Amino acid sequence: MKTDAAGPASWLDQVHCEDALQGLSRIPDGSIDLILTDPPYNLGKDYGNASDQQSVEEYLAWTERWIDAALPKLKANGSLYIFLTWRFSPEIFVMLKKRMTMMNEIIWDRRVPSMGGSVRSFSSVHDTIGFFVRRKDYYFDLDAVRIPYDAATKKARSRSIFVGAKWLEMGYNPKDLWSVSRLHKEHSERVDHPTQKPLEIIERMIKASCPPDGVVLDLFMGSGTTAVAARRSGRHFVGFELNAEYCRVTAERLAALAHGVVPEPKPKTKAASKVKARKADTTETILE
Repeated sequence: MKTDAAGPASWLDQVHCEDALQGLSRIPDGSIDLILTDPPYNLGKDYGNASDQQSVEEYLAWTERWIDAALPKLKANGSLYIFLTWRFSPEIFVMLKKRMTMMNEIIWDRRVPSMGGSVRSFSSVHDTIGFFVRRKDYYFDLDAVRIPYDAATKKARSRSIFVGAKWLEMGYNPKDLWSVSRLHKEHSERVDHPTQKPLEIIERMIKASCPPDGVVLDLFMGSGTTAVAARRSGRHFVGFELNAEYCRVTAERLAALAHGVVPEPKPKTKAASKVKARKADTTETILE
């Protein structure tokens, strides 16, 4: 059990249904290994509150406030990942560069089909992710997130000089372009949240940048994917979420995980899937 000066850390492994700017005061400074967060993009989406419907000036000022409140909680060798839209990533990256060292701009290719989208500009099909660290000896476990080579590649590298090569056996380093499908309604992971992120992406960040038994902080927990990914990966978590319904969804996902319950994809026909995909993609590519 993680402890703090007052004894067992009651704030740990909890999603607190409150504003992060209020609740962060209960988390001791220097206690977090990884901040991994997906804040509102200010695109006007409905999260049950007005957090995604601010003026540009209000949004950037609010972002700076929560960044300054959250960073003291991070350990000296800790890291931060932040999901952003291209519309505001330049300004927010500058904020963070004044406080941390930027290691990567990661592009998440959401695998949006070519149909639909804007007719007055190039359709946006990606999210931007910033990876920042506090100092040079930051924690990073590349071996935990290597991508295995396929059988054909291994066979092609059959010469004696490659036998036993670590890079061939363990796989290659993920690049800064991550092609992972966004979650359609038919995905088994999908819950009722408009911007839910795939476990595959979140688990990669946690395994790479948070040590086993370490602590991940998510200031905008949403559907609880960071909490689920942390628990699946043998890490602790703490998070905040304003919407009580999303807090309930997170609790249900964690309870299902504790009981070994894995949701199955909804049954569907190929024809129905194509129709749903066309409708979803035409709508969802308009804003992002």
